Amino acid sequence: LPQIVARAHAANAAVQEKACWALCDITAGNYARAQVAADASTLPQIVAAMRAHVANAAVQEQAWWTLVNITSGVNVQGRARRRVAADAGALTQIVAAMRAHAANATVQQQGRIARRLLQRYA
Repeated sequence: LPQIVARAHAANAAVQEKACWALCDITAGNYARAQVAADASTLPQIVAAMRAHVANAAVQEQAWWTLVNITSGVNVQGRARRRVAADAGALTQIVAAMRAHAANATVQQQGRIARRLLQRYA
């Protein structure tokens, strides 16, 4: 459902933020749900939300949490999810968010963590 809402309202930053929040909540600490989310092609949608709303720190922060939840796991599936996120342009968007929000300590910290996660294990 969050993915359907996100696609239908791609231009609305508030909807994108809430869709990411819903996915984040659904996938928190649950690798099986993270895999279901990944199988539903949510990772490219999250990256698209980051790209479309790079100037919105709330979207960037919530998208970061969602990316971390979905791409977590040290098994083969977790590595595959990180590869999908990287292939969708997550690293580029993380750097873009960090540049757009240079004074935002939360975005900077989250960006560094996400970059390390995706670069190290992708």
